[in-house]
Amino acid sequence: MLNSFSRTTTAALFGLLTLAACSSTPQPKFQQELFETGASPYARNFNSSTTDSCEAARRALLSQGYLTTMLRPDTVDGTKNFQPTGDTHVVVEFHVVCTPGEEASDTSIVYVNAVQNGFALKKSDTSASVGLSVLGSLSLPIRSNSDAMVKISSETIPSGKFYDRFFGLVDHYLQTVVRTQPVASNRIETRLLPGPVEVTTPALVPSVPDAINQAAAAVQPASGAGVAP
Repeated sequence: MLNSFSRTTTAALFGLLTLAACSSTPQPKFQQELFETGASPYARNFNSSTTDSCEAARRALLSQGYLTTMLRPDTVDGTKNFQPTGDTHVVVEFHVVCTPGEEASDTSIVYVNAVQNGFALKKSDTSASVGLSVLGSLSLPIRSNSDAMVKISSETIPSGKFYDRFFGLVDHYLQTVVRTQPVASNRIETRLLPGPVEVTTPALVPSVPDAINQAAAAVQPASGAGVAP
């Protein structure tokens, strides 16, 4: 009898605990964040500068049909629209940030975050009445339907494989696209250019006929002077 009573009591307590666990409020997802220091699916290290990494991320998004904006050289934003059904609409928003790496000056860390926004078509009926004074107080109802896309969900995509494919495409463009070459930091020496060289023009030597004419003009007496006997 005691064993049967203890078994019945244990089963009843187990049932009560199970019922209490099922009736408890589920824990929100944001409270499940671990904030671990290990590898993150939202970040990846690259052996390239921040400018090259963000440019490769921009090309990766453009190659998949995303509309991108790059307001700064270290951030890239992209959006893409999807239409699963006629009454639903999905918009995926990408946000990429490139920061310097921790090991060397020519490395970078690329952080990515993708948000999936869901929209649904909502139909609403509006009615109005119009009074006709000719017929007295008679009113005629007028109905109209208006359709609008209403945002029904917004969630960060947590899939690790989703970001692995993105980072793999970024690495592909880093390997195939020509990277920017930094200017060498060697010391630049300057010196003055030599001044212009002055060229002296030699004096013109008169030709032989001109010399003879000049000598004859010097020996010829002045006009009107007599010749001594």
